[in-house]
Amino acid sequence: MKMTRCTRTMIDLQSLPAEPGCYLFSDDEGSIIYVGKAKNLKRRVSSYFSRHDLDPKTRILVAAIAAVDFIVTDTEVEAFILENTLIKKHQPKYNIDLKDSKSYAYIHITDEPYPRIHVARGPDGNGRYYGPFVSARERDDLLRLLKRTFGLRSCRRLPRRPCLRAHIGSCSAPCTREIGEDDYQELVGRAEAVLKGDIAGLIRTLREEMAACAERQDYERALELRDQVAALEGLRERQHVDRQKTYNEDIVNYIASDGTVFLMLFNVYRGTLAGKREYTFDAKEGFLEEFLTRYYADHEPPEEVILPEAVDDGVAGYLSHLRGGKVRMVVPQRGEKKKLLDLVRKNVEIGFFGDRIKVEELKRRLHLPDLPVVIECFDISHLSGTAMVGSMVRFRWGRPDKRNYRRFKIRTVEGIDDFAAIAEVVGRRYSRLQREGGDLPDLIIVDGGKGQLAAAGAVLRELGIRVPIVAIAEREEEVFVPGFTHPLPLDRHEKASLFIQEIRDEAHRFAITYHRTLRKKTVTP
Repeated sequence: MKMTRCTRTMIDLQSLPAEPGCYLFSDDEGSIIYVGKAKNLKRRVSSYFSRHDLDPKTRILVAAIAAVDFIVTDTEVEAFILENTLIKKHQPKYNIDLKDSKSYAYIHITDEPYPRIHVARGPDGNGRYYGPFVSARERDDLLRLLKRTFGLRSCRRLPRRPCLRAHIGSCSAPCTREIGEDDYQELVGRAEAVLKGDIAGLIRTLREEMAACAERQDYERALELRDQVAALEGLRERQHVDRQKTYNEDIVNYIASDGTVFLMLFNVYRGTLAGKREYTFDAKEGFLEEFLTRYYADHEPPEEVILPEAVDDGVAGYLSHLRGGKVRMVVPQRGEKKKLLDLVRKNVEIGFFGDRIKVEELKRRLHLPDLPVVIECFDISHLSGTAMVGSMVRFRWGRPDKRNYRRFKIRTVEGIDDFAAIAEVVGRRYSRLQREGGDLPDLIIVDGGKGQLAAAGAVLRELGIRVPIVAIAEREEEVFVPGFTHPLPLDRHEKASLFIQEIRDEAHRFAITYHRTLRKKTVTP
């Protein structure tokens, strides 16, 4: 790759070349804050300073630029490669930070003479990773089948003596050295064929080998192969696999809302959905192209990528370079691929915005002045007045915020007095927030009826805190608010009521867990 580099301590747009390459923006402290690539460096960099329709985040970026550094490359594909290298090296603050919003597990085959197969949380560069698997049950069933069918080891270190799996015949027992490295690697290759989706091809190979074993009267080996074929056919039937496609594809779709991109990527192997990834990052100009180049720098591109909109031709060239073969970028308007694209968007709506809908519905049904983005819920747990504890759970945008859960030992209450216990934990929680200058929630929920609500409300008034508060009575799931004798006219099965029940149940679970922990400590000699 031939490159020409030039640094400008001042932003001199006229001196920029009309060539492909990468540009690096630095702030007044000399830190690189953004790396980009372009077909034409002069036109692309100049657009930052000449356009008036930039999005808010790009305007903030431009305001921070103090210098421009650029590197000229021979081709646009080389610019894509260089951009990824520079981003990884400098970690600029205004480039997309690709972090999974959810973490799914992989099946990992280690890089050893006798490879181990097991579940791993994410790639670390060692061995081969397959997935991620959205369904833990599907992943575990598949792992169990591969270990049993092909006799692959799962032990962290090769033991000196055969383990139980070896004795019952579910492991080929490389620890005994009765199976050679080449034969074991052949078993590993067959397991990887399954993980790559080529079950039909592997079944054909095994049947051919089974027939050859039967012909030379090696019936024991033929029976082993027959069992492997039966297991694979069962797997194919359970997954309803119809592998008419001979290529892999990824499907990408997103929703941009309030300056944030909510994006999902589905991995489809030979026509079968194998996993998905979810990302959130700041919305800015060219974010889809940047996502694709960043993502596929660390993941092997498939033969086809289905997108909601066209991207620069250079992206396809870059992905083809990474794959070592042609990568098609498809923007379908109708047919099966358009349905797949719509399916991913539907998953974005449900996955990212389903919780927001619950929050909006709660605001509407409780007639709250603001969206209850942050909700805190209190519960009390005890056994006939002994080992009384309190819990507080926090939900943010409809999801548990477990780092901000709190638990309390009741200090001032003796005997059974749930009203006084609720008053104590509510008082301790919000008096501390006041002292430390912490942010108050948008809604407070207490487990109980009108008595618990009155006790908690009295404490809030003493502290001068004006936050909406409700109580939920467990038996009938009735919701009470201050100033009203009767519960709100909420059906226990409607969305707002179910959301309150979900939060209350989590507070109840957290309180009981703490209570049991204390009881164990009390009875342990």
